[in-house]
Amino acid sequence: MSTVDKQLATMLANVPEKTGKSMADWMTVIAASGLDKHGKILAMLKGDHGVTHGFANLIAAEALKANAGDQAPTDPVADQYSGAKEALKPIYDAIVAFAQSLGDDVEVAPKKTSVSLRRKKQFTLITPATKSRIDLGLALKGDAAQGRLETYNAMCSHRVRLESVEDFDDEVKAWVKEAYSRSG
Repeated sequence: MSTVDKQLATMLANVPEKTGKSMADWMTVIAASGLDKHGKILAMLKGDHGVTHGFANLIAAEALKANAGDQAPTDPVADQYSGAKEALKPIYDAIVAFAQSLGDDVEVAPKKTSVSLRRKKQFTLITPATKSRIDLGLALKGDAAQGRLETYNAMCSHRVRLESVEDFDDEVKAWVKEAYSRSG
């Protein structure tokens, strides 16, 4: 079982403890709401039920998958790092392992095309941008862009382009650690 599969299994197992309801209970809540769009379900779970972003994202994805008749668990990370982008997976694994070493409050929240690393808010966004590069978004608002640290977008103020595990060096780890420290 891959690290991502283990993370997904752990999150699914923790749904009752972390949210106060079983997955079956959440499926009932979502069915009763009549909502059928991921973003609307996510907003309802977070706003009406106080579910954290990562668990709300997981519950919404599982509900939509069940409604589509697809009971097999999907793995957005495996999808992101398949085919031409498969060689980027070791970089992703190194980033996630480092981020998780910073504290037990790091939430790994896969999306369709990226993975958000969060505490109280997102501090890093991992996006396999091309077949040879990961864009590592960092929440370092107020810091000047310099060298490898470039300005990025509204979700993350800066990014670093990573083409190998070696590119995820001490300098980049220091930026990840700083973004983590600001997100708590």
